[in-house]
Amino acid sequence: MLELPVNDTIILRQLQPENAPSLFQLISRSRKTLRKYLPWVDYNTTEDHSLRFIELMKRKAEEQDAIAFGMWYNDVLCGVIDLHDWDHALQRAEIGYWITTDMQGKGIVTASCKTLISYAFAALRLNKVEIRFVLQNEKSAQIPIKLGFAKEGILRQSAKLHGQYVDMVVMGMLRKDWKYH
Repeated sequence: MLELPVNDTIILRQLQPENAPSLFQLISRSRKTLRKYLPWVDYNTTEDHSLRFIELMKRKAEEQDAIAFGMWYNDVLCGVIDLHDWDHALQRAEIGYWITTDMQGKGIVTASCKTLISYAFAALRLNKVEIRFVLQNEKSAQIPIKLGFAKEGILRQSAKLHGQYVDMVVMGMLRKDWKYH
């Protein structure tokens, strides 16, 4: 199991099957808030769904296609951050993240992103990391802005959220521009 220390209170740990009950409880506790911008929330309705997600991400990690970490704050699971859609030819991947409602605003996601991005550039030798989010998701937008990402554009109607097409913002960071090495 891969672990990435973030600071004295936060650690990223690769999700394991035994984390499924805690993960499902987190999703359930923040379901209303999370579903506003994350379509998968409606499909994660049982502990078994969380287990299947963890198992899928473990397989993807073995194939070097994605990796999912739990964000632990003071040894309590509070959210998930991942690298997905690795393109080995272009040496790029996307970061996704969410955190339980009661832990928002503490800087956990921003600090976790900083650590995961540094890992992606240093250990995985990626050249580019992207963060994509629904245009209206102002909280999510603040994270790449704080980290110095460049806004690369808006992909019009490139995703579906609760049956409606939505625009996605794409922000990117190149290894050569990353200041937190």
